[in-house]
Amino acid sequence: MPRTCLSSTTGSPAGSPARDLPPAGGLCAIHQPNLFPRLSTLAKLFAADYWIVLDDVQFARRDYQHRALLASLAALDQRQWLTLPTRLPHGRSTVIREARLADPVRSRRRVTHMLSQHYKRSPYWPLLRAKLDAVTAEFAATDRTARIAEVSTRILLDLLGWEGRVLRSSQFVVRPDRSLRLVDLAVATGATGYLCGPGGMKYLSTEPFSNQGLPVIPFVTPADGIWQGGRDTSALSPLMMQGPLAITGELMELAVLHGISHPAA
Repeated sequence: MPRTCLSSTTGSPAGSPARDLPPAGGLCAIHQPNLFPRLSTLAKLFAADYWIVLDDVQFARRDYQHRALLASLAALDQRQWLTLPTRLPHGRSTVIREARLADPVRSRRRVTHMLSQHYKRSPYWPLLRAKLDAVTAEFAATDRTARIAEVSTRILLDLLGWEGRVLRSSQFVVRPDRSLRLVDLAVATGATGYLCGPGGMKYLSTEPFSNQGLPVIPFVTPADGIWQGGRDTSALSPLMMQGPLAITGELMELAVLHGISHPAA
């Protein structure tokens, strides 16, 4: 995954050192770090020019920040949770970047074992297995759950040939309101558009974006074909069933349907 490029700010209400910012322009997606994310999430990130990892909001135990629902290659309805036991140093108020693995060594073994158990019979398993080294190495480097989840997403994007950039929301000083936080992040990074999934559209106020001349692009994925289960199960299953090239083609077609002619791949 390419390193974040350095550039200047663009008059944003958010604050961040200029050296940390990517070149202005392009579409951004803002999403919490997810462990081996769902295909719907991966498709949104793939369509963006850069992903701002939302790591400074409250950790949610019932979300996908520390777990992934793995589907069997034999039957999509045979599913099993891969969960990284996580402790919250500040209780329920703990933000995502501060959540810590309860047992990094055991979690690393669990990831290696469960992914091998589910996908080693796939002809595409060697491709994934080579990328997994980056995830297992991260367990030795940190006990922060968010970092493991972020790297697990990066390797899948890498398999798809994504060449976008990754930033983290904790780099910036933004307003606390949910919609204002997102518009501050988008404007500070010089985005020309904000990709928003169905969950975000339920609460998002588009007025602050309009005030900044920044379009909000609703990003919706289909529910049939390879997208079956794509809104709750990990993207690992379709990747291991169809292969990265086929999934990349599907994601590029979906991006075009949303009016995005040049995803970062």
